[in-house]
Amino acid sequence: MSDLAAARIRVPCSTSNLGSGYDTIGLALNRYLDVRYEPGNQVLRVERSGTLEKLTDSVENDLVTAAFMEALSKDGLEAGGTVHLSSTIPVARGLGSSAAAVLAGIDLALAVRGLPEDRDAAFCAAYEHEGHGDNAAPCLFGGLRAVLPGAIRPLVTKLELSDMIGFAYAAPPAGISTISARKALPKHVGHDTAARSIARATALVQGLARGDPELLRIGAEDELHVPHRLPMIPGAYNAIAAGYDAGAWAVTVSGAGSGLIAMCPVSRTDLVAAAMREVFANGDDDPECVGFAANVDHHGLVRLEP
Repeated sequence: MSDLAAARIRVPCSTSNLGSGYDTIGLALNRYLDVRYEPGNQVLRVERSGTLEKLTDSVENDLVTAAFMEALSKDGLEAGGTVHLSSTIPVARGLGSSAAAVLAGIDLALAVRGLPEDRDAAFCAAYEHEGHGDNAAPCLFGGLRAVLPGAIRPLVTKLELSDMIGFAYAAPPAGISTISARKALPKHVGHDTAARSIARATALVQGLARGDPELLRIGAEDELHVPHRLPMIPGAYNAIAAGYDAGAWAVTVSGAGSGLIAMCPVSRTDLVAAAMREVFANGDDDPECVGFAANVDHHGLVRLEP
């Protein structure tokens, strides 16, 4: 085994799309994946806790360790020891858990060798793995980000975000795979739908910058993906209605689902999250049914003391 050092990485979750920002806009929030590498002579193994505790993927199939080992193998290196994974990010609930995992593994491979971060390379690798960058960009850089088509590679740009906007999240017990959610989308849309989508995306960006409730509502009323994904989420329509009744300005699908994200006054985030979760829970106290007020993470991926 190579002489690798202990290292620790923390990556925030992200909500993406935010309605009409399909595959383009993402926001980092304060739920985290914490990855710690403990070097050793034994074959690499993985230990999980938090929201990852029930996962049983092998080291080769785990997103963090697979990305970690692949990055090391490119330089002819192999890791032994233990990768400890702890997460507060709900899995398969539209909060970018897979993007966070891939980014953590990529940067961990640099950190254990004492190498500096390479965020541009990490983003490109995560983009290639995910097929889109609207989760990877905020997970890596923090804040509100847009991913734009560039001449050579995708470009990441920071967007303005008003501090008057609060965010509330809720999800049912069951998750949705991104693959399934994408299969539900039509292969083609009409010219008129595309034109309306451009207008709504413009409203979304301006609404996020100004904290304008009307613009946020317009921006959340998407036609490209939301109408096709909502039927896949049990209770979604009623949960959205409950969010609005509790004071939300806009409610939409978080990422590919099954979670919902609401934009509302900061003072009402707890109320909106609780109202949406109550609908999803339907009187059940299932811990897999989640709801919480979320704050923006402005730092993105960070290295911590092991």
